[in-house]
Amino acid sequence: MINREDRVAKPSQLLSQLTESATLAMARKSRELQQKGVQVISLSLGEPDFNTPEFIKEAAAEAMRNNITHYPPVNGMLEVRQSIAKKLERDNGLKYSADEIVVSTGAKQCLANAILAMVDPGDEVIMPSPYWVSYAEIVKMAGGVVVEVPAGVDTDFKITVDQLRNAITDKTRLIIYSSPCNPTGSVYSKEELSSFATEILKHPGLYVISDEIYELIHFTHPPVSIGAMEGMWERTITVNGVSKAFAMTGWRIGYLAAPKWIADACNKMQGQITSGANSIAQMAAKAAVEADPKVIGEMVEVFRKRRDLVYDLIKDIPGLKVNLPEGAFYFFPDVRSFFGKKSGEVVIQNADELCLYLLEKHQLALVTGAAFGDPNCIRISCATSESTLTEAMARLKKGLSELV
Repeated sequence: MINREDRVAKPSQLLSQLTESATLAMARKSRELQQKGVQVISLSLGEPDFNTPEFIKEAAAEAMRNNITHYPPVNGMLEVRQSIAKKLERDNGLKYSADEIVVSTGAKQCLANAILAMVDPGDEVIMPSPYWVSYAEIVKMAGGVVVEVPAGVDTDFKITVDQLRNAITDKTRLIIYSSPCNPTGSVYSKEELSSFATEILKHPGLYVISDEIYELIHFTHPPVSIGAMEGMWERTITVNGVSKAFAMTGWRIGYLAAPKWIADACNKMQGQITSGANSIAQMAAKAAVEADPKVIGEMVEVFRKRRDLVYDLIKDIPGLKVNLPEGAFYFFPDVRSFFGKKSGEVVIQNADELCLYLLEKHQLALVTGAAFGDPNCIRISCATSESTLTEAMARLKKGLSELV
């Protein structure tokens, strides 16, 4: 039993098990240096450097003029959920009723709702590694056990069906993955997901969370929704939102689609935490999902050009190993060849220390791969201008060249 006196000015044990978001931590350190007058280039946050399209802003303004400013239903306004259902059928081949959709305050809340609603203490959750930073922490909140399945740069950071098969046990409850992937930009093909589906369907009670938040930012072929594959609708929770594709990060609207019993569970969870998402932002999101995805074609093309630019600059930096991302706006180079090298008297032991070195000595803010489940890598965000990226890669090259 914990002594009451020992708990004075101490948070819960749960909080002590969680780590601060590495992306937010690096952004905070960057701001602190910038406030001191240091000219930091920060490539740490995954936020499009575009403004929300005007037609979406106008939809929000119209909502205010029409006094859509009251408490919305917990699971989202009906007309918004209906529009999301149409979008999922149009773009993803997924058929859902409005009652099988939950609108939340960002895709992160959708993920939290789903994990907390589905995972009991001791349940295992498989995560292809690298994975997005918050997956593991939310699983910890639920008392679940994270099972990492590693994939490196040599396999385009994608796991195989054999790896998946070997990771599944009678305790496995969920598989969580993103495609396009944050942090690697990798995209699973239809054939790869089909092989996963075949394996998953062999195991009753095993479900998938498919994080599709970067769905519209792709450079080769459109990503595939595993929930649209035969037999997988009943086993899949599809998570998406408007933050990345429509440059709406501050609007905080995400959504999930799932069989009704799961949607009802997520609705119940959300009802005790935040209730319904912002009504005005929901109407803005409605305009976004109703739009033809071609409206963001120019933005996606800019991201493609930035990807190509960074790839050309980074692939020739001695010691780095990098893949060519097929989607999203990240690079995830393997930097292990620099471990053991020195900057003055300081020895770089891992990716965390390498990122601190680059920030402190070369004013370049990146994120350690350890937060994404791969301690041999660092994440670079390309969500900024070509001139900034060019200067950033010059700083990276110079900084790495000075390690001996």
